[in-house]
Amino acid sequence: MTSSSATTVHLAVYDTFADWETGYATAHLTQNGYTVRTVGLSREPVTTMGGLRVQPDLTLDELRAQDSALLILTGAAAWDTGDTLAPFARAARTFLDAGVPVAAICGATAGLAREGLLDDRAHTSAVSFYLGATGYAGGERYVEVDAVTDPGADGTGREGAGGRLITAGPTEPVAFAREVFALLGVYDEKKLDAWYRLFHDSDASAYEVLQGE
Repeated sequence: MTSSSATTVHLAVYDTFADWETGYATAHLTQNGYTVRTVGLSREPVTTMGGLRVQPDLTLDELRAQDSALLILTGAAAWDTGDTLAPFARAARTFLDAGVPVAAICGATAGLAREGLLDDRAHTSAVSFYLGATGYAGGERYVEVDAVTDPGADGTGREGAGGRLITAGPTEPVAFAREVFALLGVYDEKKLDAWYRLFHDSDASAYEVLQGE
């Protein structure tokens, strides 16, 4: 992994992608030395669910796992209406196989379920029966939490190595961001707790902790 790939996060973008679901994550990654690059099926602009037009920085065909610290997949209507976004789920498989983490929220979790990527990994989503409708085989690994990180493995069976997978439901963008920051080591444990209390709980006392050296 090069120095640039260690601080480059790739965000998948497609029509109707739920732009609010990754706003906390991408904003605070950018403020902490990371570069967020958008990836589309083509370089044609896409329109988010919020009506914003986004010009992809690169195409999915150009994306390489070794150039990235993390691939982020958001929800979108197309995850549940056909196979248009299936190439992004296949890209997630390539990332995980290469030991590079993936973070998926909302409908993207269903895309990963259809790809078979949740069968053997701890995961969550909106509700368990939403993923159950995909016919996947990972129901026993479903966890009733806001967001979860499966520890992955590096091919030797050791937990905590590469290929980790973050999943979250559509109402949990703050918890989703917390898992991303923890995985990438953006904040130490004390500041991560303060960040979550500030943005999730509106705990004003956490601001001083977050700003402290």
